Amino acid sequence: MNRTEPQSYQEFDSLPARVAGVIRSPRALFRAVIARPRWADVMAVTLAVSLACGGVFMMTGVGRQAFVDQLERTALAFGRNVDDAEYARFEDMSRNGVAYAAAREIAMGPVVAIVAAAVIFGSLKLKGGGATYRQALAVTAHAGVILALKEVVTAPVNYARESLSSPASLTMLVPMLDEASPVARFFGAIDLFVVWWLLVLALGVALLYGRPARRTALVFVGAYLGFAVLLTIAMVVSGGTV
Repeated sequence: MNRTEPQSYQEFDSLPARVAGVIRSPRALFRAVIARPRWADVMAVTLAVSLACGGVFMMTGVGRQAFVDQLERTALAFGRNVDDAEYARFEDMSRNGVAYAAAREIAMGPVVAIVAAAVIFGSLKLKGGGATYRQALAVTAHAGVILALKEVVTAPVNYARESLSSPASLTMLVPMLDEASPVARFFGAIDLFVVWWLLVLALGVALLYGRPARRTALVFVGAYLGFAVLLTIAMVVSGGTV
């Protein structure tokens, strides 16, 4: 241990410093939280922020209509016909939009962090890794700051757009393509905030287990792209129209 390490730990003792560190200096941040693993406070804050963004949006008429439109678009994307009865059902569901938003934020926040930590810990433990589950959870919980930031940025944009589709998807690179085309579907399945989150998470995992960061990032992003390919194939095979 070198002399600068205790000072670097102290720089990230406070919660605000750790939240900012995820964005400004993730490598130093992860070194600090791996040495002194903490996760509950950052998980609680990121969940609260995400719940506020999603809940407030769904309390508005714009948010509820965007929810209905998203359900309709998803059904059509997978080849389902949306008749009047189905559309009315979507409208009924939108009345519980806040509850759906809360469930989504819990799933994308604490649940993803806990499950990802378990997968990372279990898979790398089989390869002789010496890290603890608490350390893995500290890494995944702090990486979740990026997903919370995504909600902060996209909520006002989605309100202005009257849509729940991600404004950070790669479809903005191919606006000239038919949105029902396989290429447009593939690009639409890739969210830049999710890619950022994966890169940050990969860095934390690489530091945790002493693996090359670039190789770990390629594995994580490659898996995400593979999922996007499978999702695209599913929509194309189902005969989706949007």
